Amino acid sequence: MNAPFSREMPEHIRQALETVTLDDKYSLDHGRAFMSGVQALVKLPMLQRQRDALLGKNTAGFISGYRGSPLGGYDQALQKASPYLKAQNIVFQPGVNEELAATALWGTQQLGFAPPGTNKFDGVFGIWYGKGPGVDRCSDVFKHANMAGTTPWGGVIAVAGDDHISKSSTAAHQSDHIFKACGFPVFFPASVQEILDLGLHAFAMSRFSGVWAGMKTIQEIVESSATAEIDPERVQIVLPDFPMPPGGLHIRWPDHALDQEARLFDHKWYAALAYIRANKLNHNVIEGADDRFGLIASGKAYNDTRQALQDLGLDTATCQRIGLRLHKVGVVWPLEAQTTREFATGLREILVVEEKRQVIEYQLKEELYNWRADVRPHVLGKFDEGPDDFSGGEWSMPNPSAHTLLRANADLSPAIIARAVAKRLHKMGVPGDVAARMDAHLAVLDAKDRAMQTLTLASDADRQPWFCSGCPHNTSTKVPEGSRAMAGIGCHFMTIWMDRATVGFTQMGGEGVPWVGQQPFSTDQHIFANLGDGTYFHSGLLAVRQAIAAGVNITYKILYNDAVAMTGGQFVGERQGAEGSLSASGHSVVQIASSMRAEGAQKISIVTDEPEKYASVQGLPVGIAIHHRDELDSVQRAFREIKGTTVIIYDQTCATEKRRRRKRGTLAAPTTTVVINELVCEGCGDCGVQSNCLSIEPLETEFGRKRTINQSSCNKDVSCVKGFCPSFVTVDGGQLKKKGKGSTAPMPLTDMPHPVQAPLTQACGMVVAGVGGTGVITIGQLLGMAAHMEGKGIVTQDAAGLAQKGGATWSHVIIGPDQASICTTRVGMAAADLILGCDPLVAAGKDSLLRMQPGRTRVALNSSSTPTAAFVKNGNWQNPSEACVASIAQSVSPQDLGVFNADAMASTLMGDTLYVNPMILGYAWQKGWIPLAHASLMRAIELNGVAVEANKTAFAWGRQAAHDWPSVQRLLIPAQTITFHKPAHQREPLDQVVERRATFLTAYQNAAYADSYRAFVARVQAAEAPLGQTSLSDAVARNLFKLMAYKDEYEVARLHTDPAFRQKLADMFEGEVKVNFHLAAPLLAKKNDKGELVKQKYGPAMLTAFRLLAPLKTLRGTALDVFGRTEERRMERQLIADYRQTMEQVLGTLNSGNHTLAVELARLPETIKGFGHVKARNVQAARTRWQALLAQWNNG
Repeated sequence: MNAPFSREMPEHIRQALETVTLDDKYSLDHGRAFMSGVQALVKLPMLQRQRDALLGKNTAGFISGYRGSPLGGYDQALQKASPYLKAQNIVFQPGVNEELAATALWGTQQLGFAPPGTNKFDGVFGIWYGKGPGVDRCSDVFKHANMAGTTPWGGVIAVAGDDHISKSSTAAHQSDHIFKACGFPVFFPASVQEILDLGLHAFAMSRFSGVWAGMKTIQEIVESSATAEIDPERVQIVLPDFPMPPGGLHIRWPDHALDQEARLFDHKWYAALAYIRANKLNHNVIEGADDRFGLIASGKAYNDTRQALQDLGLDTATCQRIGLRLHKVGVVWPLEAQTTREFATGLREILVVEEKRQVIEYQLKEELYNWRADVRPHVLGKFDEGPDDFSGGEWSMPNPSAHTLLRANADLSPAIIARAVAKRLHKMGVPGDVAARMDAHLAVLDAKDRAMQTLTLASDADRQPWFCSGCPHNTSTKVPEGSRAMAGIGCHFMTIWMDRATVGFTQMGGEGVPWVGQQPFSTDQHIFANLGDGTYFHSGLLAVRQAIAAGVNITYKILYNDAVAMTGGQFVGERQGAEGSLSASGHSVVQIASSMRAEGAQKISIVTDEPEKYASVQGLPVGIAIHHRDELDSVQRAFREIKGTTVIIYDQTCATEKRRRRKRGTLAAPTTTVVINELVCEGCGDCGVQSNCLSIEPLETEFGRKRTINQSSCNKDVSCVKGFCPSFVTVDGGQLKKKGKGSTAPMPLTDMPHPVQAPLTQACGMVVAGVGGTGVITIGQLLGMAAHMEGKGIVTQDAAGLAQKGGATWSHVIIGPDQASICTTRVGMAAADLILGCDPLVAAGKDSLLRMQPGRTRVALNSSSTPTAAFVKNGNWQNPSEACVASIAQSVSPQDLGVFNADAMASTLMGDTLYVNPMILGYAWQKGWIPLAHASLMRAIELNGVAVEANKTAFAWGRQAAHDWPSVQRLLIPAQTITFHKPAHQREPLDQVVERRATFLTAYQNAAYADSYRAFVARVQAAEAPLGQTSLSDAVARNLFKLMAYKDEYEVARLHTDPAFRQKLADMFEGEVKVNFHLAAPLLAKKNDKGELVKQKYGPAMLTAFRLLAPLKTLRGTALDVFGRTEERRMERQLIADYRQTMEQVLGTLNSGNHTLAVELARLPETIKGFGHVKARNVQAARTRWQALLAQWNNG
């Protein structure tokens, strides 16, 4: 810390700032700690072990499963906490897949009949974890293990990560019904605290009743963070008085299957119900003497129900006044009957609030079925009764969809629940003041719905998830022309919305197998299937075995990324290393190749970006060829002609994992940096076609749109260099200069007044909206930790999964005066108090706008936006930032919107746009919109431990922007600020357009060449002037110049030796550098199998050749021009002549009626871009359009 904390702040805050650490969640035995739901699952077994120790029992724990969102980071959290787990005798062993992990957990309970004297501990408790589909595939072992039972000091919890809205899954998922089918009581925690509390109950119930416990977690809970109370004795467990059968309820050997079934059906489930009843895991939260309307909910739906009641103005006192009873269910199956009857007694109607398919509703109806009609409440849930029809449930209707009350698909929200509750209460009748409050809130929701329906942002404003910059999949998932592929599970799944001829997918481990059922009935006789290395290790090997057994013609591309990239970069095939640590000595390319050879693959090849590393590899089966990734297309063409199952192992490490390893110092940083000479660049986009890379961004120049490399996001894959263009330069050695290196705060902090903050009397909802991978979630965690240290109530909820791949990302932060003031984990419709808009496209997205409310919501907004993935596919993509800012301005009050160019600030003042987010945070804090102390936020940044001083500086710059924007604006250099809005040349006077280009043509060739250009444009101006127009002259000025300044060898040499470009490199790099050029020299270049020239790398000596070649421009077009004889040069000269001729024809009959068509003809060369075969394709397309327009012109 830089200085002691002020003694003026409250003592509890000062003490917290001095003592809180990030390890509190694991190191504390008692006290408060800020933790996520995932981290609570790490802490849970430690608390269980401590409870057992207090009872004099020496127990141990075992955790196994398979990662998957929303539990994608659980295994990494366990690894980070390994010292604390080890101290509590807790072993973590990742499963090869979910089913085998569950089998290992079953093994821990089989210690109950181990040979006498062989057990080291009194019992071993266990946690299984897995994504929802993993629950599905485990049903066999789950049923067997649950039938067998648990041990008295063991017990097992199966934790399911459900993705209700299919945010990062191939299908929406609900595990309740599978758990029920397997006979697991299902716990559904509603908060981080309840993961700890209900988790301890789940262990105790599992031990008492002999059944496994299921725990349902969803993103909104398990990926939320909050302050939790840590105390092994916090949960007071009551063991019920339950009549046990002879031999008890626990695991034994031998044990016949029918005996197990009888024990489960006749005793174990009822023992579990007795436990649930004795410990009041289901209970009334709101109740009164004359209740008539009941609400019953669990988990997230319970939180949303509480929020809906609050939004409707129904506080506890009002609920009691109108007779509303609220029942919270901690265990959704089996629904404990006695408690449920007590809840239902006296009620006229019950509304069941639950997400997805009915679980509680059907049980409730069954338990109340035999009640007398005069006392049995009317039960509603997914559907209402229709017009006065109480004759039956939804199954009695031909189609009840028209009567939907609380939808079963997707998820629920406080707004949806509020409408349903209000509808039922209005029907039952409530006092006028209550009805008015409800109607006022419904009016707000209706107004927001109407506003959202008129939202018309273009699809290009969406941030679609994409491969990271430098991702191996950018290359590995390509297929040859005429072929197609099938997708699988993993990052490469995103190919289905890319231009990769990839259609269809399967569940994990089924990759390629649909072809077994398709080939006999298809005229296609071959297909490619993408199979990730993590999936291969999990179960994909069996898919390959099935294809081989079926004899189908398929090529598996096993994408070996050296990491399980989608869930955080875990090792593939972890092995237990020294002292129980996990190591990467698991599955290797050699092992995969050996397995594939043993399985009977017809042919195996390895394609890699580093073929030279295989020179020292031992154990590779003979006959396996090693190819450079540039040869992938030809390798695939050969493989698709081979009968049977073939395998290509594509070996290239995940780009994001490389970046992680470089930060850790375990991988050397590449010494090669790619730079584009924008004057040479034609803006054709072939570099994007070849690399599929997000770090290639548009650069607006006076000569049109070019390309540039975003050095901040670039992962040094250099596949963009394969674009057929001589503008690419690679710089070896040296390092990029940091423009903001050594930046300090803009002024002493004491000179910047602290804002006046309103007292925090109720929950304040904030949303951080930005781009995945830029630190959006970090901002949420900083706010959460700061609020925790101040003793405030806090819940943050983060969006992970595919959003991290450059997609839209949100972090919801709710701060209250205490934890009880916060009902839910997400900011609801029209309920945001602050939006931190780190990216205008995400801030203007539907998920952000629906939370804004004029008069309530404040927005701190970055006005600049990086390109979306749409630019990769569409070179003419226009950044919609301005439209997004305007849309946000319509959604909030003018005084509540603060907009500034944080990208320009971060780039100019800090040297990196990665500092945008803390700048936005500082801006909002200085405005007084964040109810936290400066010292708390600074301490949170320190605890985060990443670029501490730089982030503090960025925060201070953001404060300065809010306090005195003009002073900051003066520091920004306009020339360094890249804009994606209207380019300056669109507003440039015509005479300046012409003179700028004439000057360029003089340097390009000579003054006479430039004069011929001027003269022709002047003729067009003269012909157009009588029409009072200039658009044709402008189009000709730009496009005739474009054709006349074609980039032949002399021009490329001149532009690469231009002092301005040399100075640009000098300004970018420090240290000794070596400059390389990537060219397809016409007299030296080789051709590929398509007949296209192939680029080669040339060292610094090429610069000398350029200096010799550039002055020879005087030979251009003469008999001595050896380059001018090529087909491409002849084509370029012909284009100039044809264009002039066409314009001459146009000028002869130009009038106001055909002026628009004339401009369209004049602009045709805009699409003629690129070099070599790329340009030839574009010329062919332009020629076709050219002829069509000329025919239209001639037909008058």
